[in-house]
Amino acid sequence: MKAALGVVRFVMAVVNSMFFATLELIVIVAGKNDRVFHALARGWAHTTLLICGVKVNVRGLEKVTRGRSYVYVSNHASMFDIPAVLASVPDQIRILYKKELNWIPIFGWGLKYGSYIAIDRRRGAEAMKSLEEAAKKIRTGASALLYAEGTRTLDGKLQPFKRGAFNLAMKAGVPVVPLTINGSYRLLPKRSIVVQPGEVELVLESPIEIKGAGKEEEMRLMDEVRAAIQKHYVEQS
Repeated sequence: MKAALGVVRFVMAVVNSMFFATLELIVIVAGKNDRVFHALARGWAHTTLLICGVKVNVRGLEKVTRGRSYVYVSNHASMFDIPAVLASVPDQIRILYKKELNWIPIFGWGLKYGSYIAIDRRRGAEAMKSLEEAAKKIRTGASALLYAEGTRTLDGKLQPFKRGAFNLAMKAGVPVVPLTINGSYRLLPKRSIVVQPGEVELVLESPIEIKGAGKEEEMRLMDEVRAAIQKHYVEQS
């Protein structure tokens, strides 16, 4: 019975996603406005969490300054990570997502033509162009969210970090905010469609400023961010 109810929650969340994606497509056709697009995305996030019975607890919001741009770097355990962050962090956050999602009807179209940025992970040159586009958005007052691991964990453990998020922070010249996400893995593990209600914890650490350039600075940022996320991370299963 619990499994069946979990599948119903998943289906309702998909329908909710399609509804908000349709609204975003209407906004895009009418004349794309990044702030309206983000407001709708936050509406989608709040309703998705409500439908699925997910509560979000946040610690560390006082460490970030309203109105300042950041690159938020987090771990990635579940499809609930994005709605949890969008609904709970009061910032103009732009998501960098894998380009394959563009192929999903309606939902993917909203991503493709909206304010978020696709990353083609199979093509290095295209990925770099995407980072340049993201850096331009950040310089105009937005923030960005990237997953340090590049993809969702399959076992609930923290995976090796990739350099893209730190390269973006250096291109944009903004601080990096380490963001730990706990509890989302058990709600909807990768390759599952059974949603379990529960709680997600977000922990924001103090922003890490850019102090240099080149690969050495990227590695410093990556090491410091990993240490900050690891400090709060709870292995999930």
